[in-house]
Amino acid sequence: MSTEARSERASVRLSPRTVVLYAIGSVGTGGYATLPGLVLTYFLTDNLGVAALAAGLIVTLAKIWDVIIDPLIGAASDRQLARTGSRRGFMVTGALTLPLCFALTFAVPPSWGPVAGAVCVLLAFLATATAFSLFQVPYVALPAELTGSYDERTRLLGWRVVVLTAAILLFGAGGPALRNAGSDPVLGYLVMGIAAGVVIGVGMLIAARTAAPATSVPAVAASVAPASPWRDQYLSGFRALRRSQPFRALLGTFLLQALATGTMLAGAQYVATWVLRSEDAVTLVFIALVGPALIATPAWTIIARRIGKERAFAIASVLFAAAALTITAAVWAPGAWIYASVAVAGIAYAGLQSLPMAMLPDVISHDERTSGPGQAGTFTGIWTAGETVGFALGATAVSLTLAATGYVSTVAGASVQQPDAAITGIVLSFSILPAALMAASLLALRRYGLRRHDIDVAPAPGA
Repeated sequence: MSTEARSERASVRLSPRTVVLYAIGSVGTGGYATLPGLVLTYFLTDNLGVAALAAGLIVTLAKIWDVIIDPLIGAASDRQLARTGSRRGFMVTGALTLPLCFALTFAVPPSWGPVAGAVCVLLAFLATATAFSLFQVPYVALPAELTGSYDERTRLLGWRVVVLTAAILLFGAGGPALRNAGSDPVLGYLVMGIAAGVVIGVGMLIAARTAAPATSVPAVAASVAPASPWRDQYLSGFRALRRSQPFRALLGTFLLQALATGTMLAGAQYVATWVLRSEDAVTLVFIALVGPALIATPAWTIIARRIGKERAFAIASVLFAAAALTITAAVWAPGAWIYASVAVAGIAYAGLQSLPMAMLPDVISHDERTSGPGQAGTFTGIWTAGETVGFALGATAVSLTLAATGYVSTVAGASVQQPDAAITGIVLSFSILPAALMAASLLALRRYGLRRHDIDVAPAPGA
């Protein structure tokens, strides 16, 4: 793409319709990221009687599958863009297939036994993960193609995170509430899976309209490199990772932060049940997290405009780590004060979601400018795989902690008493572990060198 074309893209303000349609996609991404991370491990250990270590392995295997297919989907999405001028086909396919797969994940009854139940959940969740990746990888690639403006990307991703945080509230609070609405937990999980799957699919289908037809994006389609054999396409993401230092720094930061937030997400239901002594308390945890985040997202956009995305991102990271660290005190003095710490983490979480997602299109544009034709899908395939690894290992870390501290699994309707060591492990996996991971992510962020002047292109003289 020429300097004149880049300058024209950088000067165009996105229409409200584009911003709204794109943001609605986060109803889907928020639902998929939140609900399985929140209740799937708990569904396996406390409803199907699957051992904690095996439950963590199931979630991890599904996420490993994501890591394998995401770069392939990203490269294929680039080929589709080059051929048709749109990434819409993949996004629609994912939106239409996810609802059924998601519902089947939570349709397994305890009467099938732990082994059969675990296998069925694994297969259904693998299919769900595939459908989600078909949507998510091209969805994350779109901001780099919709606008070349440093600030417009922050605006676009800021509104996306407003919807994302609302979706976290909807699914994080509403999902467990729907599950617990009746007296039969087996039916409750099934109803939850069906309802959540439909809402996720509808949100994804609406956002697919943002991927414009070929006549609307000729400059973007022309900038994509010709298709090559699939093996080269699969490896192209790793070549991009090798050549782009800003991408390595940002991805490393985001992976560690996904791991940190993944541990808190996977541990929230256990904290509600065994520390706050109420399964329903998980709803209040999510209200405490998402309420402040909804208010804080516009503030992070303003801060980023004034001091730069990377500095605002660092501030959000420090704030999240400090809030998580304070929850350690729940080992000795559990109580409702935990909600206050979670609320502070929620303020930071808004920045942790919007700012790196606004920085990724900058990285893609920088690579396009320095290394030739853009490969947005290739970058986002690796990005989504990295995010998946973080969340998967977060659930794994929680399951390992539970197994190491003697957590007792059970089936629906049965009651058990957990050892003190297991409850301590739950608290630490919700506090010290994410705080340490967030601190480590700041070391990776220090290596991110892109600034506003590296992204925005001044118009050519006489243009």
